[in-house]
Amino acid sequence: MLRGAFIGFGNVAAKGHLPGWQSCDDVRIVAATDALPTRRDAFIEACPDGRWYDSVEDLLSGETLDFVDICTPPSSHAALIKQALEADLHVLCEKPLVTRRADAQLVAAAAARAGRVVHAVHNWLKAPICLKISALIAEGAIGRTRSIRWRTLRTQPAVAVAPDGGKNWRVDPAIAGGGILLDHGWHALYCITHWVGAPRGVAAMLEKRHFHEWPLEDTATVTLDLMSGTGEIYLTWAAEERANTIGIEGEHGQINIASDRVVLKTGSGEQQWSCPPALSEGSHHQDWFVGVAEDFRIAAAAGGKGNLEEAVLCAQLIDLAQRSNAAGGVRLAIGD
Repeated sequence: MLRGAFIGFGNVAAKGHLPGWQSCDDVRIVAATDALPTRRDAFIEACPDGRWYDSVEDLLSGETLDFVDICTPPSSHAALIKQALEADLHVLCEKPLVTRRADAQLVAAAAARAGRVVHAVHNWLKAPICLKISALIAEGAIGRTRSIRWRTLRTQPAVAVAPDGGKNWRVDPAIAGGGILLDHGWHALYCITHWVGAPRGVAAMLEKRHFHEWPLEDTATVTLDLMSGTGEIYLTWAAEERANTIGIEGEHGQINIASDRVVLKTGSGEQQWSCPPALSEGSHHQDWFVGVAEDFRIAAAAGGKGNLEEAVLCAQLIDLAQRSNAAGGVRLAIGD
């Protein structure tokens, strides 16, 4: 039985993570803390046997734990991960794991010293649609990949818990670390690199297409030089609809998704699978989290590595994309 506690109990913890943990027979959530004291009632109502602490320090000193589940805004992740590792705990952390490439390298070094698992919540890989894509690619259904096209359309950022009268932290670069590139781009990058490996280069343009008053981008266009082709990522909070599309072209065929359907086209014909829900449906994805929790639990119990290397690569690619944009959209090699 693994004993865990939340650091941060906002929407994603309450509506996604906690129900997922409660469905696991060999994990028990015993405590939580949050910078907003008003979140105490929500936690106690959802977890009546749990204990509430007013600070991270009190939580770590007052409980016997195996792991923490960090669900705070991104700018706090690196320091909290370090604090948990110093307390000899495994760490599950919401994406983005960190907001800066340098922090990713520091976290990786700290995890190696502590001999503990640091695992990022890469939950879209556990969505039925993405599980099907992973299976088709693994079985060689389309051969070597030539191109990937990823589009995420949203009308606004997801709502985040904030103090009364406070603004959504996702539009504050000091807290979020960046705009839609860091928020939705992280999902696109870990999925694409999981399917086809690390790219050789990155170019990006970040724009304000609608929300001009925000000090960060609402739209991002990223081009990846893949080992065997190209990747194109388009992300926006300025669309008129919520939608996700993915198109993957290989030597022997194509995989396309729209809504909740996966379509495979090859020389042998066409096959379709219904894989609900659509990637654009909902924000908290309790069912997808269960798969993440299981991977983390296995790694923590067996001394595995988790997906830290995948997360560090995402941080590196985000850094390159931001620097490419600052230089006018030039291509930067992965080693730059």
